[in-house]
Amino acid sequence: MTSSDEHAGAGQDPTAREGYWRRLRRLQEEMDAEIGRLYADHGVTGVRPRFAYPLIRLAHRGPLSIRDLAASLELTHSAVSQTVSAMRALDLVRTEPGPDARTRVVHLTDRARELVPFLEAEWRATEEAVAALDAELPAGLADYVAAMRARLAERSFRDRIADRLPDDPNRR
Repeated sequence: MTSSDEHAGAGQDPTAREGYWRRLRRLQEEMDAEIGRLYADHGVTGVRPRFAYPLIRLAHRGPLSIRDLAASLELTHSAVSQTVSAMRALDLVRTEPGPDARTRVVHLTDRARELVPFLEAEWRATEEAVAALDAELPAGLADYVAAMRARLAERSFRDRIADRLPDDPNRR
């Protein structure tokens, strides 16, 4: 552990400078915006790129509870619940009570079923385009992600952060 004096920029707002993840998040947002423009070019309006994943999954697996849909997408229940609410407002899905009072089952609407072939084609084209872009990089992002996962399997991210935190005399 190090003292707080040794931490660069101590006393300054650390969120004011562009952080490591912000650039990656912004890149993904820019790429999603491009996909959104592609949707508009094809007459698909009101559908956000983030809806493609759950809509395609529902098309292939049939109606699912929000919990089961979230698990199948490897997303949080909260994130999928918010996405389902947004898709319901756009008449892409409907929900009905499940076997107990807390469960909601998500169904595709006819509008969504009509969009799924385009969304699947876009999904495949996007995966191909990303793979081609990745191959153009000096070192592929996919390789970096695999390498990062391997290093984190050796030593957790939590431990790596904890080693960089200053000693806290008030911590118990």
